[in-house]
Amino acid sequence: MFDIVFLGTSASAPSIHRGLSSAAVLAGEERFLIDCGEGTQRQILRSGIGFKRLNRILLTHPHLDHILGLGGLVSTFTRWESMDELHIWGGSATLERVHSLLFDVVLRNQRPPIPIHLNTVTPGVLARQKKYTVSAFPVVHRGPGCFGYIFQEDTHRPFLAEKANALGVPFGPERSQLVRGETVTLADGRVISPEMVLDEAIPGVKIVFTGDVGRIETVREAAQDADALVIEGTFMHAERDMARQFGHITIRQAAELAAEANCRYLLITHVSRRYREQDMVAEAKSIFPNAFVVRDFDQFTLRRGKPIIKQHASYRNNPDAKAEIIDQLPEYDDDAT
Repeated sequence: MFDIVFLGTSASAPSIHRGLSSAAVLAGEERFLIDCGEGTQRQILRSGIGFKRLNRILLTHPHLDHILGLGGLVSTFTRWESMDELHIWGGSATLERVHSLLFDVVLRNQRPPIPIHLNTVTPGVLARQKKYTVSAFPVVHRGPGCFGYIFQEDTHRPFLAEKANALGVPFGPERSQLVRGETVTLADGRVISPEMVLDEAIPGVKIVFTGDVGRIETVREAAQDADALVIEGTFMHAERDMARQFGHITIRQAAELAAEANCRYLLITHVSRRYREQDMVAEAKSIFPNAFVVRDFDQFTLRRGKPIIKQHASYRNNPDAKAEIIDQLPEYDDDAT
């Protein structure tokens, strides 16, 4: 149901191999951008996903390494891309800074060619789509109005066609009604309830994004039973005092959170240039084996009842290459540090 494409995975400043914070969530025909660090629009082009329908932007907090790319991106959207409108969500402090960036700098003294909606985030459901919801939850970092986001696919009850056939349920609207959970009355007067033709409920895929985090307590409930928890890894545990001082958690704390919350996979981003990747991976995996330090252009595919699949940029640009089940990936090497 969901694909995550990481566009920028560096903390605070870009490196040779990593851009600043940004990720895209692809959900069927809908697309969401989470944070928009400097250079994001070039990363979008390099990733191959393009700009089309990427008109929903969720911001975690107002720090510049998470929003500065909005200037260039919005300039491109309003001049060259075919979009009817643009929606940006964030806390009040975040939107205040975004408003200054967009309307005092990028679009100064101009009328936007498309409507730009700045939507103030409050905890709870932000968008309810056909098969999933997007919700926000509060996060503790530096300053007020920091949020994480949950993408939750709807619970699904498979339709048991053999049982429906045996009960004489005709093909047509009656079956659709039963799938929607409605009771139907057949032509012979028999009443068929959904429980008679639907299998046990299968939970939908759940993805949790946090942005920068200063305390795991505020994230634990939101992260419970997530298929993928995407969280920062700015500091290793040896520097936990510095992490606390700057409002961050450590990679070890992120792994402990994933274990306590019964997450399926841990995807660590917002990583520092001060560490070797293999050391960060080792710290995370020592606590939570299904932990991965992500790289720019990594793509993760999550489907109900199936393993998570990791694809690299080389996969998307080479149709003859094959995606890999993440549980079968080799250990990380050290070539991107």
